Amino acid sequence: MNTFSIVFLSALALATVMRLWLGSRHIGHIKAHRAAVPPEFADQISLDAHQRAADYTCVKTRMALATVVLEALLLLWLTFGGGLQAMHELSAAWLPEGIARGLSLIALLMLVMTAFEMPFSVYRTFRIEERFGFNKMTPRMFVVDALKSLAIATLIGLPLAACVLWLMATMGAWWWLYAWAVWVVFNLLMLAVYPTWIAPLFNKFTPLQDDALKERVERLLTRCGFKVKGLMVMDGSKRSSHGNAYFTGFGKSKRIVFFDTLLSRLSPTEVEAVLAHELGHFKLRHVVKRMVWIFTVSLGFLWLLGYLMEKDWFYQGLNVATPSTAMALILFFMVLPNFTFLLQPLLSLYSRKHEFEADQYAAQHADARDLVSALVKLYKDNASTLTPDPVHSAFYDSHPPAPIRIARLRAAAATA
Repeated sequence: MNTFSIVFLSALALATVMRLWLGSRHIGHIKAHRAAVPPEFADQISLDAHQRAADYTCVKTRMALATVVLEALLLLWLTFGGGLQAMHELSAAWLPEGIARGLSLIALLMLVMTAFEMPFSVYRTFRIEERFGFNKMTPRMFVVDALKSLAIATLIGLPLAACVLWLMATMGAWWWLYAWAVWVVFNLLMLAVYPTWIAPLFNKFTPLQDDALKERVERLLTRCGFKVKGLMVMDGSKRSSHGNAYFTGFGKSKRIVFFDTLLSRLSPTEVEAVLAHELGHFKLRHVVKRMVWIFTVSLGFLWLLGYLMEKDWFYQGLNVATPSTAMALILFFMVLPNFTFLLQPLLSLYSRKHEFEADQYAAQHADARDLVSALVKLYKDNASTLTPDPVHSAFYDSHPPAPIRIARLRAAAATA
């Protein structure tokens, strides 16, 4: 062990303890408010629905706490337990030094991580989601989805990793800048390709057939000066009863996608209000701002990786005896979340700011009362807790807590 070993273990311990503390606070706060519906929702949400949401959230949070502990143990095994070093030696026994060996190491790690995550995914889907009436997946569908995801990750991820490893090995001290450029182009390409080529592998997308709703949506798009390639309905109900709507693609490939479960629950005016909120994200350039932020941060991280990969203490501090470009890449992105965890509240705050702004935009281009009504229905149908712990919410929630968000929208409706 060296100084970096102590620094890493301290960061891991701090992040793990914080996650456990936040989750425990969250469960305790929800239980303390389980007995009564918050007054501002009492006319719309029953006590049974409120308690169902509380129980659902507590069960998910308990599983998240177990995952936190096991992920920390897995990381310790991969580093100080010699797991990554063993994978390197296995790859070295098969392949000569070079990109192929690096890809083999990455593939072995991905198999280990997939095997680790699979039991949690199965439990979430067939126990938790099933228990609360959300799951619609069959075991066969689950396996097919997993195989498709693995195939896509292999066909897309490995060539990208090979390109990055080649740049790391051949482009000298400035490799990280070239790798960043490749990363940016890759992400923009995926935004364009995903709606047409990847999403249809998992779901069926059909044009919106409800003429009255289609006309209402098109009027909203005209008022907002927004053009899309299509209004699509996704068969989300074949996997889950959760409802949602989203934009996908960019430029001429932009599409609006409605879950069929969402359309079955909301009135046309409520759908219009929800869509106005999503339009707000685009019109206020939230998507562009987030992309710029992600690309800027990724540039800094790649520069840091370029510095660390040349330092023996970086590998030695994580119990790796054989430095390589692939090993540096793996180690860096495995340990990074523990050092950046305390920045999570800033990211969440930034996201919630955008949500408030999109709500305000929606209130200007649709009826804020319809957005309130739609959100309350979605909170109820998706079993979203109305009483999250404030500290937990500040760390994790990308959307404002329900009481605060609804209060702001009702104020906007009152002044309209």
